[in-house]
Amino acid sequence: MSTLEEHIDVGVPIDKAWNDLHRAENYPRFVAGVREVRSQTEGRARLDVEAGGRIREFEAEVSDRTGERVMDWQTTGTPDPDLMGSFSLHPIDQNNTRVQARLEYDPDTVRQTFGGPKGFAQVNAIERLVRSDLEHFKECVEQGR
Repeated sequence: MSTLEEHIDVGVPIDKAWNDLHRAENYPRFVAGVREVRSQTEGRARLDVEAGGRIREFEAEVSDRTGERVMDWQTTGTPDPDLMGSFSLHPIDQNNTRVQARLEYDPDTVRQTFGGPKGFAQVNAIERLVRSDLEHFKECVEQGR
């Protein structure tokens, strides 16, 4: 498994960032490739994701460590790629929050599922994608969209 960690500072209080992060229906606004999210039973969602020129459906399980402001997630079922990660929120001050994203993935499975480059080029592509998603989240949360 490979692990990627990225963070971004957003200009909103931690409660606002936490609430916006939990609005799964808004994910298509800031997560590249996500076309639609359908919340299911407590802690489960179905996502339509476009990658490699095709749309695939994924199931994800989400759980909170609310006291710690950590949201853990992982894909479930088959033929989903085995992806897992978390979002951790840390107050910088009263009006600013650091959002830390952590992604754990198997590079071979990601390549088989989504296509794309191999090796170092794949790692760079995933880093750019996660960074871009965080920047889009920052825009959405700061602009109140």
